[in-house]
Amino acid sequence: MRPTSKITFILIVIAFLLLLPAWMATGERDYYQLKIYRFEKADQEARLDRHLESAFLPALHRAGIQNVGVFKLRDEGNEERNVIFILIPFRSLDEFDALPGILRADGQYMQDARDYIESPHDNPPYTRIESILLKAFSETPRLTVPDPGSPRAGRVYELRSYQAATEQLYERKVEMFNQGESGLFRKLGFSPVFFGEVISSSDMPHLMYMTVHADTTAQKEHWAAFGSHPEWQEMVANERYRNTVSHIDRHLLYPTPYSDY
Repeated sequence: MRPTSKITFILIVIAFLLLLPAWMATGERDYYQLKIYRFEKADQEARLDRHLESAFLPALHRAGIQNVGVFKLRDEGNEERNVIFILIPFRSLDEFDALPGILRADGQYMQDARDYIESPHDNPPYTRIESILLKAFSETPRLTVPDPGSPRAGRVYELRSYQAATEQLYERKVEMFNQGESGLFRKLGFSPVFFGEVISSSDMPHLMYMTVHADTTAQKEHWAAFGSHPEWQEMVANERYRNTVSHIDRHLLYPTPYSDY
């Protein structure tokens, strides 16, 4: 091998070794952070909207994080309404861990978010932030940007949380999704966004998922078709999957104008 060829080969090997940790850090399944902002006053909601639209989402996009969903609650009777949900997808835990540092190093973000960051203690833009960390199911490893074929304003994003009484029962419910339940959702036109194992939250053990429907009529029709479908009837009759859900939380949402989908 000629000297120049050897040098080229060595440089290629060095480049590969330098890039290898980054490639290895990108796992086979997405991770998701669901941030839930709670507020009390209309002024707080307006400040949060300005921050998310003009500072936070643009900074995430500059950092290479796309498909960030921002949602608010539809009218569901007496349910708490002063909430904003933000769904952030990550390709690895390293990417999740690196984000705060990336934001601090982003001069544009620090300028755009100044009012939010420097809010005084007696006039905060929110009351509390809840953060839930999830890992995508093995059979649905990536977030899917939905296309229900309807205008955004009428879409119904349905966020569900299924708690289990024990870890074993929780694992069996995840298995149930991986073995057919999530596939049946897709078959019936639910348009899933994600299915995730919750790995850190206050309500362990539980899983969460989000589907989207063209409108409220489609949402009701999808669930009616699901409940009567032979595949679901077979799954729910399986003794292995009995009593795998002890509590369900459901939120019907709509996307903000600045949400990525």
